Amino acid sequence: MNKPIPPLDLMWLIMETQASPTHVGALLLFEKPKSNPGVVRQIVEAYRSFEPTPPFNYLPEVGGASLPHFREATSYDPYYHIQHIALPDGAKYDDLLRLVADLHEPMLDRSRPLFRDWIIDGVPDNRFAVYAKVHHAIIDGVSGTKRLYASLSPSARRAIPTPAFAAEMPVRKPRPPKAIVDRLAELGISATKQTLALRDVSVSALKKRFAVLLGADPVGSSPFTAQRGPMNEPLQMARSVATLSLPLDEMHAVGRHFGATLNDLAVTIVDEGVHRYLRHTGRAFPHRLVAFCPVSLRDDGDSASGTRASAMFVHLGEPEAPVVKRIEQVVATMGAGKQELRSMSKDAAMVYAVALLGMAELSTATHVDRVTSPLANMVISNVPGVRTKMYLNGAALVGTFPVSAIAMSIGLNATLTSYHDRMDFGFVGNGVAMYDLTELARQVRKAYEELKAASSRKRKAPGRTKK
Repeated sequence: MNKPIPPLDLMWLIMETQASPTHVGALLLFEKPKSNPGVVRQIVEAYRSFEPTPPFNYLPEVGGASLPHFREATSYDPYYHIQHIALPDGAKYDDLLRLVADLHEPMLDRSRPLFRDWIIDGVPDNRFAVYAKVHHAIIDGVSGTKRLYASLSPSARRAIPTPAFAAEMPVRKPRPPKAIVDRLAELGISATKQTLALRDVSVSALKKRFAVLLGADPVGSSPFTAQRGPMNEPLQMARSVATLSLPLDEMHAVGRHFGATLNDLAVTIVDEGVHRYLRHTGRAFPHRLVAFCPVSLRDDGDSASGTRASAMFVHLGEPEAPVVKRIEQVVATMGAGKQELRSMSKDAAMVYAVALLGMAELSTATHVDRVTSPLANMVISNVPGVRTKMYLNGAALVGTFPVSAIAMSIGLNATLTSYHDRMDFGFVGNGVAMYDLTELARQVRKAYEELKAASSRKRKAPGRTKK
């Protein structure tokens, strides 16, 4: 079986280097059930008994005489793809994060299926972890998260559902073959749509660029308008990883107080946290941060392989703005970006993402990015989760932390996902320049606590004097 590689998925393969691999990951934390001391070994043995299904058995063929395509692997080694390791006695949670950072660093081997799972025992507080790593060319955050939750159970009974890499996805019924005239007509219509979409995107980008050069404030989605910061240093193989959990319902309430969505609130506290982190490390950034915010283009129920997304590039709060003022600025800028993206067709939105990633990769490959404006300063992504409490072989899932990719001279990624009653943040950074993300996570928490305190202050309404 040969399957053509769609343009956006092909970009993830073309742009990949040893210093900026383009896989994504997830760190899942579980509490061991006291009644089953063999819970981890049972999961490992069960996972090794499964064979991968598409797209987890795909091998990429890029280059050579044929067009880029995926082919199915003819061999599979479960002991390579499903690893069982343990932290040493007395290990701390930070030791788990350092291990995950080390596992996240290297590229996936393209001569093998593009995924690996590590089941990690010995996590403090009677826990174990699963770290899953998958190439972005075969999965995106939304579809990957759906597959992860499908591999868990809503019941605390001992059960090991089919893991994400072996899930059987619904197969669409083949349509009757079309006449050659109809097929040619469809190709012509598709080409016309893509050409018009590219024209619209190019004209819009040029207008914005000229406006910024003339001194106008960037509005809407404004790529390549960021000032260079520490997070835009040349990428190295080293990675740093941190996590954070905040109460979900409380976050909703705080956001509503400021007229903000949950996502607006999350972007605000990350924005504030990054500025505080940079000041804390003696590298204050005197400009607005520009966030690259991926936006899913998937319809409900769509869990097909590949990437179906576009992006916004939004200027966030002023560097010295108090956090209460910052959330107002973020709400305004995020709203403008969303409105602009909604005005595009899906064709235009996809072309927009492919074109910008291509330009950014060309800039990185030629080192032009070291003297020009970067695509953005950081990536902030929000992946929908579930409210149901989930289990694996009777072990309760207590945390789902995205461990995403960094690339294109954007050395900081903050991806968040909701689970049960929590919002879980996963931070990944260029380990050379953004070396202490645990401190960054602390600063993000402090920013949230300040917003929460501000939202709880009740204004004293003028009372009536009793006679």
